[in-house]
Amino acid sequence: MAKRDFYEILGVSKGASADEIKKAYRQKAKELHPDRNADNPKAETQFKEANEAYEVLKDAEKKAAYDRFGHAAFEGGVGGGGGGRRPGAGGYGGQGDFASAFSDVFDDLFGDIMGGQRRGGGQRATRGSDLRYNMKVTLEEAHKGLQKTITVPTAVTCGVCEGSGAEGGAEPTTCPTCSGMGKVRAQQGFFTVERTCPTCSGAGQIVKNPCNACGGAGRVERDRALSVNIPAGVETGTRIRLGGEGEAGLRGGPSGDLYIFIEVEPHTLFQREGENLFCRVPVSMTDAALGGDIEVPTIEGGRSRVKIPAGSQSGKQMRLRGKGMPHLRGGGAGDMYIELAVETPVNLTGKQKELLREFNHMSEDNNPESTGFFRKVKTFWDGLNQ
Repeated sequence: MAKRDFYEILGVSKGASADEIKKAYRQKAKELHPDRNADNPKAETQFKEANEAYEVLKDAEKKAAYDRFGHAAFEGGVGGGGGGRRPGAGGYGGQGDFASAFSDVFDDLFGDIMGGQRRGGGQRATRGSDLRYNMKVTLEEAHKGLQKTITVPTAVTCGVCEGSGAEGGAEPTTCPTCSGMGKVRAQQGFFTVERTCPTCSGAGQIVKNPCNACGGAGRVERDRALSVNIPAGVETGTRIRLGGEGEAGLRGGPSGDLYIFIEVEPHTLFQREGENLFCRVPVSMTDAALGGDIEVPTIEGGRSRVKIPAGSQSGKQMRLRGKGMPHLRGGGAGDMYIELAVETPVNLTGKQKELLREFNHMSEDNNPESTGFFRKVKTFWDGLNQ
């Protein structure tokens, strides 16, 4: 069977650039990889064809020979510095060249699994981890803001070796196993597998004489006191970032960040909804019926006088403008809502009961809501009977 055109296999034109050819090959390799196409028996053959095409087209000399003579250019051996291998003895460039060509695709397919350390990962300094601190504040503290000192257990730079991890502050040396790369490669058939260097654990460098104070890590565990400014208006879920106040970096690396997560505790009098506050105030039945004035508390500790309209019902709300929580980024405050809860009297005396019965007998026209409701109920039952 005649070989397919290499450009056709990769899906590129004859005038495609080296970058376009490489991009097309990576895409094909991902699509046709046997591990991703267990149910497609043709995938392995097509995968090998794509590798064979890329081995020729990625090399400028081989590509020029192929453009001029086609597949005949390699019938007696691979041209353009291919080492004279016959196609039957390892294809266009052999198994070793294929492993090198496929390493880029391997990084694309599996690089993220390596913990984000792709090639060239051997670095002396490693950034410290971010830390989280959960802080509880009262609603009053959230209203006015505060400055609070917290104690955070964290890793700080070792003062003895100044973060180098070596005794006397000496510089670490390049790891002999990975030559400073932090990773080692192993050949497994057609694949080149990268693993974290077992000698330096991916750091790329080793400390011959570790610091006695930190054991070569360049940092030690210690409690640290920090002053934190909590702005007015915070609410549960607010996150405050303190840059560089997290865990110290490994061997002189930059520190991570500290994130403070706010939780506002429930209040005995006020319920919060965003920037508004709600206060449920019980009033007697007579006050609700006759109307009057009441004093209500405000979150800053003050008092406000509120007028109750005559005939108020449970659930009626009255607004006090600007008496809610301040906006987190400034510019005013929310409102406070007074919600009335009309209270039914209990533990009545005989005289009170007698007066209420008399009042009830005289007030049939003073309860429009109940009168209207039972009128609708009667109409409903009449309709069913008909």
